[in-house]
Parts: sequence; structure tokens; C-alpha cells
Amino acid sequence: MTVSVIRFGGSNCDRDAVRALEHLGVDAEIAWHEDGLPADTEGVVVPGGFSYGDYLRAGAMAGRSPIMAEIRDRADDGVPVLGVCNGAQIGCEAGLTPGAFTTNASARFQCERVHLRVENADTLWTAAYDEGEVVEVPIAHGEGRFEVGEDAYDDLVADDRVLFRYCDADGEVTDDANPNGSTGAVAGILGDSDNVAVMMPHPERATLPELGLTDGQGVLDAFA
Repeated sequence: MTVSVIRFGGSNCDRDAVRALEHLGVDAEIAWHEDGLPADTEGVVVPGGFSYGDYLRAGAMAGRSPIMAEIRDRADDGVPVLGVCNGAQIGCEAGLTPGAFTTNASARFQCERVHLRVENADTLWTAAYDEGEVVEVPIAHGEGRFEVGEDAYDDLVADDRVLFRYCDADGEVTDDANPNGSTGAVAGILGDSDNVAVMMPHPERATLPELGLTDGQGVLDAFA
């Protein structure tokens, strides 16, 4: 599989994503957004960073860029698409998933390790885990608070489209374990189809053994 990692002006996790994917034996390359998707693209990662300097709001401008229309078309054809951190913000802005990401409840940038509970292990993105398993991955965001209307949230839960929730080390979902105030402590969700996912934590920063964490590897295994 050839995975295109999209680079916008302000992206800063694109090379991290490529290295993590190559560690798993996946052919990955950076694609500059203005050049469009390479013809051989079989998977897409929209990585973290500060696309367009987060002008207007995080992900707003990139979410309306021409390449996102191409990505939506590929997603409709079944190509796996993953948005991480700023990529998750972009994915929501582009309509790949419901909801939006807003300023953290703390009103400050947070860079730390967090625990996630696997809510649905029967997906492309979580097949490497067990339901209820607790994994540890890093976050690094100022606008990571997932917000969604009550009805839309109920639909996400009813349709089993919540992938991860923030939790403590024992798997308990508590206010203290929710680093940004996300609705329902949601850390990652599926789009309308199972081949599309967005998540605020960084699995690519928890894949290489030399970084001290490998729990995120299971997410990227979707491309292997």
C-alpha cells in the first residue's frame, strides 16, 4: 500500500507520520496539497501541525482546500483516511466526520501523555486492540476539545462510531482524565464509513520503540 501524507503550509507531523509508517513496512510519501493526490494513493494520512497558521480557526482553511475534495472522493471509494490532531480538525471541517474541535477547556496548549480506552475494536483502526483495552499515547494541542450536538453524539454512540475515549490508567472515564473537556471524553471517531477516522492524540508518536511508546502502532497497522 502507498500512503500519501498530506503536507500543508504549517504541517509539522508529516515526516513523523512517514517514518512511523515506514517502520511498519508501509510505503509512505509526503504529498504537497497543491499538487493533488498521487495517482497510486491507496491510503491517506492528514497529519498534525498548524495548517495555514490556524488562521480563522484550526483546520478551517485546509478543510476547504481542493485536495480535501479529492480525499473525500477516495474515501467514498473505500480508501482508508486518517486525520490526526490538526488532521482531525481538518477532517471535521471538510465534513469527513461530524463535530468540531474547539479550544481546550483549560484554554491552554497541552502536551502530555494520556490514556485512551478502546471503545470499538471491530474496526480497521482498532483491530489490533481489544475492546476496553487501555493504551497510552501523546497529545499536543490547544484546540482539541471535541464538540458535537446532542443528537449527533447520540448517533455516534448508537452506531458504535466512537473509537477511543480519554480515561485514567485503570480505564475509568472521568473528568480528571479528560484533558481538553471533549464531549463524552471522545478522543477518536469514525466517519460515515469505517475507512475514515479522525483522532486528536498522536499514534505516530507512539509507534517507534526509540520514542518510548508503541501503543499507537495498532492504529497505523490499518495501512499495513
